[in-house]
Formats: sequence, C-alpha cells, structure tokens
Amino acid sequence: MNIKTNNLHNRKLYEKARTLIPGGTQLLSKRPERFAPGQWPAYYKEAKGCEIVDVDGNHFLDFSTNGIGCCTLGYADPDVNAAVIEKVNQGSMTSLNCPEEIELAQMLIGLHPWAQCVRYARSGGEALAIAARLSRAKTGRDVIAFCGYHGWSDWYLAANLGDSNALDNQLLPRLNALGVPQGLRGTALPFRFNQLDELQAIVREHGKNLAAVIMEPTRHSVPTSEFITGVRDLCDQSGALLVFDEVTTGFRLRSGGYHLNFDITPDMAVFAKALGNGHPIAAVIGTENAMDVARESFVSSTYWTEGVGFVAAIATLKKTQKVLLPEVLRATGEQFINGMKEAAQRHQLPLHVSGHPALVHFSFDHPQDLALQTLMTVRMLDHGILLGNGFYPTYAHQQHHLERYFVAQEIIFSELQEALANNDVEARIGGPIKQSGFARLS
Repeated sequence: MNIKTNNLHNRKLYEKARTLIPGGTQLLSKRPERFAPGQWPAYYKEAKGCEIVDVDGNHFLDFSTNGIGCCTLGYADPDVNAAVIEKVNQGSMTSLNCPEEIELAQMLIGLHPWAQCVRYARSGGEALAIAARLSRAKTGRDVIAFCGYHGWSDWYLAANLGDSNALDNQLLPRLNALGVPQGLRGTALPFRFNQLDELQAIVREHGKNLAAVIMEPTRHSVPTSEFITGVRDLCDQSGALLVFDEVTTGFRLRSGGYHLNFDITPDMAVFAKALGNGHPIAAVIGTENAMDVARESFVSSTYWTEGVGFVAAIATLKKTQKVLLPEVLRATGEQFINGMKEAAQRHQLPLHVSGHPALVHFSFDHPQDLALQTLMTVRMLDHGILLGNGFYPTYAHQQHHLERYFVAQEIIFSELQEALANNDVEARIGGPIKQSGFARLS
C-alpha cells in the first residue's frame, strides 16, 4: 500500500509555531527536523492503539517511539482512560490532597522492597532534579557523577560548561549549556557505561565532595556484573548516594524497573514516562535514610498534587502486571529486530541494530547514515507508517501491524540498496537530511 500524504496543514502550523515558540516544539525529540524536515507530520488530531491521524487527515501506524516511550499500553488505552475520565469528572484538582497518591506509593514500594519513601513530580526531568537536590542535601556535597541522559536541568547540563562537550558520549550530542550558572562548572562529571575505571578516577579526585552517582542501569547495552557491583561499592566507599534513572526503562523492560535484575540496592530510583501511559506522572522512590531530608529541603509544586497522574499510574501498573507487559514488548521487539535484520541481509544493507527488544535503535554503518535514515523515513510515510531510527513497541502492536510494516520494509530496503548502488541516496529524499542531536533552528 502506497499512500501519498498531504501535509499542507502540518507545514503551515509548524511554520507558525516557529514564529511563536522558540525552538519550534517543547521537546527536542518531537522536532520534525529530527526525522524528515518538511515532510514529517508535526501535529496529530487523534491517536488510538498504535495508530495516529494527523491534522491533515492522514492515517499512520506508529513504528517510532510511541509517545517518546510513554505509551507502553498504546494510545488512549481504555482502562487507563476510564480511570482518568472518572477522576476528571470527580474533580482532579482541589484544595485538599488526592488519596490516590498514598495508594500509588504503596504499590511502588510493594514492587521495590528496598524502598520506604516516595515523592512525586510530573516529568522525568523534574524527578531527577529532585533526586539531585536530595542527594546534595543529604550529603552536604556538591559534585554529581553521572552516566546516561538525565534531562535538561542545570545540574546535568553543567557538565558542558566552558569548552567541554562532555555530554556528547551520553546520548544527545551538542547540548548547549547556555544559561547554566558558571558557578556550577565542575559539579557534574560524566563517566561512560561499563567503564568502571572512569568512575574510579572521579572518586579518587572528588570522593570527599561526591554527593551522588546518578546513572541509567541500561540504555543500549547490559551492564557487566563487575561494573554495576563496582558502582555500588564506590558509592559506599565515598559516602555518595546511588540513584538509578529508570525514566526510560522503568516498567518497559521489567515490572518495577530494570535494576531489579541485579542484587544491587540503590538509595533512590526515578520513574516517569511509562508510569502513566502518557499522562504526566513521575516518582522518586528511595530509602528513608536517603529521602528523609525532603522534610527539610524545600521540594514542592502545585501540580504535583493533581489527581489525574496518580489514577493513571495506578491503572497503568495494574494493567501492565495483568498482561505481563514486559514479556509482550520483548516478543514484539524481537520479531521486529529479526525481520529488519533478515531484510537488511537480503538487500546487503549495512544495518546496525542496538538496544533491548523493547527499546530498539538502528542506524547504518555507512558514511551516508543520516541520508539513508531520512530516505527510509520518507518512504515509510508514503506507506502510512511513522518510523525514525528507533522502535519502542507497545501492547497495541499486533501481528497484522508488524506484517504491514514488513511489506513496506521489503520495498523500501530494495530502494535503499539501489540508491547506494547508484550513489543517489540524497537526491531521492525530496528535502533536507534529518538533523542529529541538538541544533539551533534559524
């Protein structure tokens, strides 16, 4: 099925947005320039399951990140929606507190026997800022060592102050620290995943002022036992807190979080994204020893008390446990990966696939990597499929969706093979090549 989409309304809206909203969008990951400039649909009007209708009326299957990893059950899940609608009808914001925050806290602590305390926020970046604040308050220290991507906050971007591009090796390159106080220089120190020696060097030099080690327990690869155990030991030796960032991985790879695969107890763990299946909710959980300082450090915000996030999270957790969601996502992702690799081999394409089956990323081991990705995205749009350079499967992705994707993939991989042979990949795109990392929009 080949669908020639009309994106006139989308283009006009995005052109207007760029005059009103600095940067064009609220989230870097949703910029059309990161997919296919001028061709990727920026705005939707309806979404259900794994299908999206854009503002021009085009229907798409979402084989991209499905709400940037939030909607593991699929868009507008009926069970989550029912809980949210009931809460909205009851009144989701009042002068009193929402009792569901206690129920959710009990559920989270029940999944994490090492934890005794919970604080809430509405986004992963907020929750990580809370964890950083509490770590510094508890220890009376300033320096945070980190591994992975942890959002937009000053504590994290401080790593790029001065002439440093320290964050380039974490996830997003070229992040600008403009506006971050210069006084924070030297307070955020990165180390690479599975490179314990780099953290050892940080501890040797900064151990007496090290407040916390904040890290993703996984992203594209699995930690070695020596690495994950060594991180915990270094925290114990230096007196720093260990914080696991499960914003992306939590409840997707394992119910309760990926860190439960290891016999390692953190001091805090942070969850967001999939916790509410698209409704804003985030949580910092931790030991009483690590989090009791929240009684003294001012950590407070009006909308952290709003009720929709709590009921959405409760409904999401109940359903993910009922349907054994991590197993479903893993099976779907494995089928996607195997089908993609087999097709790439048939068409002699230098495809590189990384990540977990429930968090798939791919690229091409070729100098024209970004051009190949862009051409693939553009041709998938013609088949009514949204695809970037990663696929985050959901419970809504069924066999017939995968089969439709594989039909389109076979046709498109054949063209990519031909384009490489003819050396005309870029000429076929019909527009600019996608951007990579953070870039200023002129």
